[in-house]
Amino acid sequence: MSETVATSLSESLFGLMQQERFLTLATIDHETGAPSLGSISWVVATTHQTVRIAIDNRSRILANLQKTPSVSLHLLGNGSSYEIAGRVASIEERLDGVPLKLAKVEIVVETVRDIMFYGSRISVDPEYEKTYDKNAAAKLDAQVMTALKK
Repeated sequence: MSETVATSLSESLFGLMQQERFLTLATIDHETGAPSLGSISWVVATTHQTVRIAIDNRSRILANLQKTPSVSLHLLGNGSSYEIAGRVASIEERLDGVPLKLAKVEIVVETVRDIMFYGSRISVDPEYEKTYDKNAAAKLDAQVMTALKK
């Protein structure tokens, strides 16, 4: 395993996080204390030390973060697998300018690790597609990403 440790996002990881993309979010479950995973796509790095994500207000993720503000993001890109660990700095209950009830969560990056197992690389970045109205999805995505960048 190649475990490069940094305390902020590299230029290449920062660049990857300037647009919507698939990430896995790890939190601690507020009831059981067990690890909990969620898939997210509304994410943007606003600085090399700060990442913002949008989360549905009904999501268990918010209750988890309010109890235990530690978080890890799992990002596949640049041919590798990365863990971006940090702490929640703030949670705004409502993301301005977005019709859905989404919270804005700001995360301060503490460590970045290359966690790809030895002797391999990611050859294709993950892809996903929206399964509802494509025009509505594009409009909502643009609204959310604009609000996250403010």
